[in-house]
Amino acid sequence: MLFNSLKFLLIFPLIFGIHWAIPAKYNQVRKLFLILVSYLLYMNWKPAFALVLLAVTFVTYGGGYLIDNQKLTKKRKHIVWIFALVGLFPLLVFKYYNFLNNSLTDVLAAIGLQFSLPGLNWAVPVGISFFTFQAVGYMLDVYHGRIKAEKNLIDYLLFVSFFPQIASGPISKADELLPQIKKERVFNYVQAVSGLKYLLLGMFLKVVLADRAGIYVDTVFGAYEKFSGAGCALASVLYSIQIYADFAGYSLMAVGVGKIMGFDLINNFKRPYFAVSVTDFWRRWHISLTRWLTQQVYIPLGGSRCSKARNYWNIFVTFMVSGVWHGANWTFIVWGCMHGVFQIVEKAFGWNKKESKSIVKALRILVTFTVVTLAWVVFRSPSIGDTVGFMSRYFTSAGRFIADSSGSQLVYCFMALLPLVLYEFLVEFKPALYGRLMKRTVIRWAAYLIMFTMIILVGVHDGSSFIYVSF
Repeated sequence: MLFNSLKFLLIFPLIFGIHWAIPAKYNQVRKLFLILVSYLLYMNWKPAFALVLLAVTFVTYGGGYLIDNQKLTKKRKHIVWIFALVGLFPLLVFKYYNFLNNSLTDVLAAIGLQFSLPGLNWAVPVGISFFTFQAVGYMLDVYHGRIKAEKNLIDYLLFVSFFPQIASGPISKADELLPQIKKERVFNYVQAVSGLKYLLLGMFLKVVLADRAGIYVDTVFGAYEKFSGAGCALASVLYSIQIYADFAGYSLMAVGVGKIMGFDLINNFKRPYFAVSVTDFWRRWHISLTRWLTQQVYIPLGGSRCSKARNYWNIFVTFMVSGVWHGANWTFIVWGCMHGVFQIVEKAFGWNKKESKSIVKALRILVTFTVVTLAWVVFRSPSIGDTVGFMSRYFTSAGRFIADSSGSQLVYCFMALLPLVLYEFLVEFKPALYGRLMKRTVIRWAAYLIMFTMIILVGVHDGSSFIYVSF
């Protein structure tokens, strides 16, 4: 169930009330209640999806237990490979079977052979990439000795299914979330208020900025041949804004809901569009995935403790995996490879560690944003052919700049964008000033009221899905 849906907004106060009404000494009852809520909310999409979630949970729980109790290194390696593949199997089938089947069919057709396997018309379980990576990541952490295997099945069931994060992350580590699940939590007023602030900001980003920008973006990307270069360039920039506001908005809401329920989840974003390089961008964007890929892919490949050539290859493979994780389409794979190549170039020339100030820093931020935006065009396009067609429109003046119905959408979008840019600028470059301003009651409450008013008057209230829910 999506955080921006009316259903969730109506049912969450009930969840909150029942959860905190259960005394802290009955922590097991609380956990069982949260598991029940998590599965019921997840089943709201499609009840059968819960079977996939349950299967991945039991496979990785059993795998972690066997790995932890096996002393022989060779057998431990065999166990982790077997259980990792079994745990990843639903993800591979649901997300990549049709893609691999169609790609194989196209290749064989190109050489004159007609062959294809039957396609699958199943819907992809919501959040399958997120909860699968979280569960498999736990098992790999057990294998590498970073944590001990979890013996309490109830705790582990809640770890994998915890409702604030299951649909679109963040991807939590076991040593962060499991200790919070185990302890007896008492209601913390300050933490809950902080959670409400996160929830308000996340809702603002989603329904006011992301969804308004999305109306223009969908219009242009859906018929780019009718728009001028300026219109396509604007749509490219607005998609960068949309995907950030959408995904960061969801993550902030997840963090906010988690805090209200007494849990601290990792914040997935740290002002990524102020990054001075693509390497820096990935330290700020989808932080939990970057961390997962670093620990589970990059470091096992050899990380940076190897030759330069091998290190560059490790970077490339890691970001190719990132592309594959995002979806079964060549656009995602190319997008991931582009980010890998950008980082290799930066590392080769030392740009990833170079410090800059004033105008030079501003130029680096602008260049990084431009590069990332062009990569987002590949990510957003239905196919590589559409990517080429869309980008070719940059160099023409023929066509419309905006659609007839898009003028007001752009006005609303920029109304929401201005306070976001001001907020992120102050937090990034003037944190002391931001802190002083937020201590002033009038300024703080004015900000809350402006966001709340814009959500009510300007927000898109159709319960639209978050972009990353499909991943």
